[in-house]
Amino acid sequence: MNMAEGYKYSKQLLGKVVVSKNGKRFGEVSNVVFESRTGELLQLVLKNPTIYCEGLDLEKDSVGNLLVPFSSVVAVGDYLVIAEEDII
Repeated sequence: MNMAEGYKYSKQLLGKVVVSKNGKRFGEVSNVVFESRTGELLQLVLKNPTIYCEGLDLEKDSVGNLLVPFSSVVAVGDYLVIAEEDII
């Protein structure tokens, strides 16, 4: 995937609801963090995080937004499905 494709793909993720494979809701994607040289997606920035999600020891950005590693994403469709075991 080149940079232009990566940018278009990341725009499609914005606003999607993030859920675990078990159906636990985490919040919505407000932004993505990527490696500028390669375009590799690194993390999802969550908005409207759920109480469940806030109880996990997730990494936060400099302004306190919760971050989910993109490597935990297992499916993208109407929802963005993550493997919870990969992040906790």
